[in-house]
Amino acid sequence: MTLFERKIEGDIRRRLFKKRAILLFGPRQAGKTTLSKKILKDYGDQGEYYNCELASVRKAFVPGKPELIKELIGDKSIVVFDEAQTVQDIGIILKAFIDTYPEVQIIATGSSSFDLANKINEPLTGRAFEFTLFPLSLEEIRRAFSDISMKRLSEYLRLGTYPAIVGETDAAIREDLLKNLTTNYLYKDIYTFESIRSPRVFEDLVRLLALQIGSLVSINELSQTLGVSRLTVEKYIRLLEQSYVIKVVRSFSRNPRTEIKKAFKVFFYDNGIRNAVIDKFSDIGSRDDRGALFENFFVAERLKIASLRDTRSRVMFWRNRQGEEIDIVEESEDNITAFECKWNNSNNVRPPAQFVKSYPHASFQVITPAVLLRADIEHTAYPSESEKI
Repeated sequence: MTLFERKIEGDIRRRLFKKRAILLFGPRQAGKTTLSKKILKDYGDQGEYYNCELASVRKAFVPGKPELIKELIGDKSIVVFDEAQTVQDIGIILKAFIDTYPEVQIIATGSSSFDLANKINEPLTGRAFEFTLFPLSLEEIRRAFSDISMKRLSEYLRLGTYPAIVGETDAAIREDLLKNLTTNYLYKDIYTFESIRSPRVFEDLVRLLALQIGSLVSINELSQTLGVSRLTVEKYIRLLEQSYVIKVVRSFSRNPRTEIKKAFKVFFYDNGIRNAVIDKFSDIGSRDDRGALFENFFVAERLKIASLRDTRSRVMFWRNRQGEEIDIVEESEDNITAFECKWNNSNNVRPPAQFVKSYPHASFQVITPAVLLRADIEHTAYPSESEKI
């Protein structure tokens, strides 16, 4: 079994024992438990792991009674509460425990922000550091395999980058693992914590979104196709985003007279999940959606990079009222970087004149598979393709 070094690990370690909890969010199977246990190993008998999905563990979490948790953990100095979103009133409970026993380091993981984060953020204001662990980035994969070939990249576009998938060498097993992940884990928290009146409609919506990655999304059109209200569609999209299945990407605009402001696109955090939803695992070279898959993969990479920065950059797209587009626009403080994704090498690709006029100080970069493979993704700019507009 391949063990991957996660870039987020160093940031977490630097924030241990600061009298604050560590909140580690992210999709199921992304590696939160593995990372948490790896950190615990350094503390030997002073560390302990607790699975909050077990009723025997959850019974110690009672509002107003932090001493029950202390009885559970004894003299441990650092503890992991895994899948903490399963504990009702988890935010209030952890706040009381931290205030009472600030010397104990808590690492609480959650596979859904819509349950754990929404309950936890307000009660734990000033008492927690928050992190998100996504499926593997290209940089994390490079650290394990030293080099990534075009063949490997094509497989990541097809099957995604969940650790169990990337670490498996048997192609048939990789597909089985991915199908199992999609079937058994993808919507688990949504179905557990939210009232989904029509699971069939919900899953049909996911398939529709998977078929239009990189395209403008129309709530009205989805509503009419599915035969449900706009509010239902909006609710389901919000739940999918909060459970780390999809990311809603908004349009970048500082000139609403000429640029689209309210439109949005939907991308999947993992290509493999997207392909499993539509049950399509054919070779990338023969697919008519390979351009969209490459764009989806690149967006996910940029989101992973943004999550690691102290100054979070916003990942958006640009489109004007004449239909001209730029795939990705990132804004960080006063810096604007535009990216155009091209599966096939494409010379003389230039940004639309209106974008150049409106944002003369922006950088523009063409991203091809070859560029992505040789890129140092620690930096915003990719080699040999960056230029000022």
